[in-house]
Amino acid sequence: MKVREMTKARFINIGERCNVAGSRKFLRLIKEKNYEEALSIARQQVEDGAQIIDINMDDAMLDASVEMEIFLNLLASEPEIARVPLMIDSSQWDVVLKGLKCVQGKSIVNSISLKEGEEKFLEYAQEIRLLGAAVVVMAFDEKGQADTFDRKIEICSRAYRLLTEQVHFPPQDIIFDPNILTIATGIEEHNNYAVDFIRATKWIKENLPFAKVSGGISNLSFAFRGNSVVREAMHSVFLYHAIKNGLDMGIVNAGLLQVYEEIPADLLRVVEDAVLNRHKDAADALISFAQKMQNTELKKETSTLVWRKELLENRLEYSLMHGVGDFLEEDLSEALKKYPTAIEIIEKPLMNSMNQVGKLFGEGKMFLPQVVKTARTMKKAVAFLQPIIEQQRQNSQTKAGKVLVATVKGDVHDIGKNIVSVVLACNNFDVIDLGVMVDSETIVEKAISENVDVVCLSGLITPSLEEMCNVARLMEKKSLKTPLVVGGATTSKIHTAVKIAPCYSAPVIHVKDASQNCFAVVQLVNKNREFINGIYEEYKTLQQTQQQPTLLSYEEAKQNRLN
Repeated sequence: MKVREMTKARFINIGERCNVAGSRKFLRLIKEKNYEEALSIARQQVEDGAQIIDINMDDAMLDASVEMEIFLNLLASEPEIARVPLMIDSSQWDVVLKGLKCVQGKSIVNSISLKEGEEKFLEYAQEIRLLGAAVVVMAFDEKGQADTFDRKIEICSRAYRLLTEQVHFPPQDIIFDPNILTIATGIEEHNNYAVDFIRATKWIKENLPFAKVSGGISNLSFAFRGNSVVREAMHSVFLYHAIKNGLDMGIVNAGLLQVYEEIPADLLRVVEDAVLNRHKDAADALISFAQKMQNTELKKETSTLVWRKELLENRLEYSLMHGVGDFLEEDLSEALKKYPTAIEIIEKPLMNSMNQVGKLFGEGKMFLPQVVKTARTMKKAVAFLQPIIEQQRQNSQTKAGKVLVATVKGDVHDIGKNIVSVVLACNNFDVIDLGVMVDSETIVEKAISENVDVVCLSGLITPSLEEMCNVARLMEKKSLKTPLVVGGATTSKIHTAVKIAPCYSAPVIHVKDASQNCFAVVQLVNKNREFINGIYEEYKTLQQTQQQPTLLSYEEAKQNRLN
């Protein structure tokens, strides 16, 4: 049976394009208040075969609650769209409630989880039940995200028991999302993620009566961002096997699903091997296949070693860009004669190369596995330089400064934060890493007791942004002057300027990635007034562009009437 035929018979497509986090076009239209064209995106998804529309307004510069209400009310007047159920998708509870009180018919809430503990979980579930909606339950708990088969079924069975026994939630209205995670990243532990999801799906259908299973399909192929052919093939292969094991629905672009039988045989073989993790080299084979398809400047032959005749900096860049560690020690030994300190080698040629990798990845010209390979090579370089850094550090007897890093309350993501910690440590900073889900009081108390030079906050989900504002307000209340650096997927320069910076009188700076973080921290620790004043001026301009026009009084408006 073809995937498209199977989806008609057994699988529910959840349209993903009315999500400001997943569609730049939809975000732009909502920001511009162009709701008519935004509605056309929802209409097109229904025409393409979406049987549920996922709606998400979580963006730093939007009032998500207001936008959700406006869009849902407009959507209700469009019969060709309103005929399908709606999924109210938000990580902010007030937005979920606003959506539930607007939508007609039975809707779905996406999502709740156990990450804040059982009390909050049950409170949310009770309110959803009273408002007559179904619910998506994410496989998260107080320990974090479920990434293995055992963790997935442990969390899902616990949530099912709580919902059915304590809230008396109808089991047929429970939809589990056991986390579709990215495979073929270049990290061996990730290779079995698709298999674990499929196994967990089968287990849920067999052991948790009437429960449904859903997932965000595009997460699977994130490693191949920029190669739509490979990504679409991965989605079709994954769905083919997941649906056979009980997957009921998924967030997917219904118009971009390939027909399973029409995937070219050579592509199908490597994709299926990787998705099902059939052998230890399956992920590498898919990565190699994708690299052959990608026509970029990175497709140089490394075997000729022509690049070994280049300048030192070019050789180091090539090593990192291609993940070639064979000549690192030779080149780094040469670099130690050229640069005054080992730290400077990291700060200049190595970080310059990492910045180039980040740029190419952002443009879709490098895949995540290549970036991981680069990171491993960088780690090898740092390991070689570390003893020398330690020796030079002992000789100088001074630290570059003390930095506190933390992922804010409500957020369990820490990959970016961990990279920042490593880079700062390599640059002679004392790093105090508080971990994830850290409340504002703990962050501020630790910043005071340790007398840190800079506080760095990380967050990946929209509620993290308000929690960063809470930290800034508390730092202001305690009369701190410690600079505050923020970063993470949902953060942005404009949100930092408009929302966070006004809460705190000391410097507040947004950084895009780990490489920029180190530079910013160095400038802040050294109290570089030119750098800090430049940030102040830039943020002041951004604040002015976002200011609402001042309304005239009624009497003044009357004087401007047409004569």
